[in-house]
Amino acid sequence: MAAQTYIAVSELHPSFSHPKVAGIIIGKSDVKSFPDRKNIGVDRFAFGFTIKDSPDFFINVSAWGNDGYINGLANSFSIGDCVTIENPLIANKDPEKGDRFCPSTPTPYRLLLTEAHSQVRLCADMDTVDRLLPFIHLPVKDSADFYSLGDIVANGQKLDGSVINILAVVKLIGEMKQFTTSDGRRGQRLEVKLFDDCVPSFPLVCWDREAIQLMQTVIPKETVLFIADAKISFDSFRSGMVATVNSKSIVTVNPDTREASLLFSYAKEVSESGGLDQDETQEDMPVESITDVYTVSQLKQKAQENPDVFFGITYSFISKLDLDSSVSKVIRTRCSRCKFQVTEDMQSCTNQLCPGRDQVFSAATGFDLLVDLTDHTGTLPACNLRSPVAEKTLGCTTQEFTSLNDDERTAMKWTFLLERCKVYVKILPSAKRKSGIQGSILAGSLADPGEVKQHMSALQRL
Repeated sequence: MAAQTYIAVSELHPSFSHPKVAGIIIGKSDVKSFPDRKNIGVDRFAFGFTIKDSPDFFINVSAWGNDGYINGLANSFSIGDCVTIENPLIANKDPEKGDRFCPSTPTPYRLLLTEAHSQVRLCADMDTVDRLLPFIHLPVKDSADFYSLGDIVANGQKLDGSVINILAVVKLIGEMKQFTTSDGRRGQRLEVKLFDDCVPSFPLVCWDREAIQLMQTVIPKETVLFIADAKISFDSFRSGMVATVNSKSIVTVNPDTREASLLFSYAKEVSESGGLDQDETQEDMPVESITDVYTVSQLKQKAQENPDVFFGITYSFISKLDLDSSVSKVIRTRCSRCKFQVTEDMQSCTNQLCPGRDQVFSAATGFDLLVDLTDHTGTLPACNLRSPVAEKTLGCTTQEFTSLNDDERTAMKWTFLLERCKVYVKILPSAKRKSGIQGSILAGSLADPGEVKQHMSALQRL
């Protein structure tokens, strides 16, 4: 079908009969039911979605009808699909009624679908699909009109209740929690952790199934989001600000904008340098409150079943500890503000998005090691062992270490290598690792043989 047979969203008018529109779906709400005022005891069903057919124009579409029609229609397409809509009713927007719960659009109209007259199909014309696909990556608001997470935190409760645009990177996707309300309705909730160059972790909450499904498809630490019209509120339980995706919000995944590109580069470099793991130290549990003991295979299994960060103790051998490689691989210098790796002689941070670029440069030098932990069930590779934990574990400062000769470094390595150690670990999901997880060592020491025996026999009984 030729592209020109479609009417552009910017040209739609209520006087048109039998219009045909093509667009890419950029937002979609959950199906909801309402008692039918005309037929007592019967429910009517409704849902809405938003289509975009050009860089600047998009329109809301509403569908009403019976259970079978509405749920069938809602299940036939998702956000990111290209659709054609035949014979919708073109109506004026009603800001007092349904439209105040929909995304704000640049057109004065909305489209209404009915089972008797309208049809929605996945677009089969590849030329039209190719033309529409890039629009999914264009934010529906000005790409420079957003709050950074740092802005939100700085403004704090002044923003409580406001609706703003946010640009940030996905750090962690939590587990979807399902619940039943007091009046018997079922619901779901997903919490996503965001980060940017100012704030290492910020909560974004999704309640709609459509928004949750979209979030579950993105790759943490590699996905930038532009969230148009997110609700910001103060959460007294956390004593901090929280963002929420609601029916007015449009989430653009990996926006095609300069600002998003800069943030993506920052996220990639800080993630590869391990800076994000350092950022999370503020969320660490005190070592003395970590009591759960795991074998290596149990750590891996729990990480696969549970996407959230967790803590544990493992009695393992350190099977890889490269203390005798070059000092530059053992001790690294990082910018104090953004955790970016820098060289000691630098006068400023090379990270373009460092929040301290205009301030006096400060850097911290410390151990920055990757160690393997092995027990009878397997190996947990490339666990982070960094200062100050590394200094405590090795019993040596970075200054003392740099003054050791090669033989002394090798001797230090063999104090721990292939010795059973008691290691406190923090386990994070990691899409980059083959194992799917990233371990960070919070404390470690040579293990007491009696303690090992006691825990090993307990684990074998499980």
